[in-house]
Amino acid sequence: MEVSFAMTGKGYVLLAADTTAVHSIIKVKTDVDKIKELSPHLLMAYSGEPGDTVQFAEYVERNIRLYQIRHTYPLRPPSAASWIRRSLAESLRSRNPYSVNLLLGGYDTSTYTPHLYWMDYLGTLVEVPFAAHGYGSYFALSLLDRYHDPEATVEEGLAVLRRCLDEVSKRLVVSPGKYKVKIVDKDGIREVEL
Repeated sequence: MEVSFAMTGKGYVLLAADTTAVHSIIKVKTDVDKIKELSPHLLMAYSGEPGDTVQFAEYVERNIRLYQIRHTYPLRPPSAASWIRRSLAESLRSRNPYSVNLLLGGYDTSTYTPHLYWMDYLGTLVEVPFAAHGYGSYFALSLLDRYHDPEATVEEGLAVLRRCLDEVSKRLVVSPGKYKVKIVDKDGIREVEL
């Protein structure tokens, strides 16, 4: 029952993910952060099987940090997306594949452009202007298609996100109550309260 959304705007990427951890029909926690900060300008929202998501997110975070230590500069978003996709594809061909769906958002400080990537557990990678994972995507993608503006300010982007969250809470039977929202732009990563 996980829900995550992301969209690009004028010089930023906005990511939102629910904060609920569930096991079958039991709500275990309501304060889980499902958006991992990979580098100063790179965020990853993850969903899927509970053990796989945490393990894969930490694996990605550590390897991207190792790259930055070895080369003294961080990995750019397109390169990070390509490496993460390859890691998912390699795990798919192993005996224990990761069942993880990802939204990777980052700001490229060399070209001054935001990037958003949609990835699924099969290793599919697509650069998109907006994306969603989970049951909430059934309701939010049509709203994002209608109201997303690539030249929108942060306030306008948050208004579209609020519209998506309201629609999910109205229509989804087991909608999550709380969401964590993070923005990455030229100034780095910051969390936003809705």
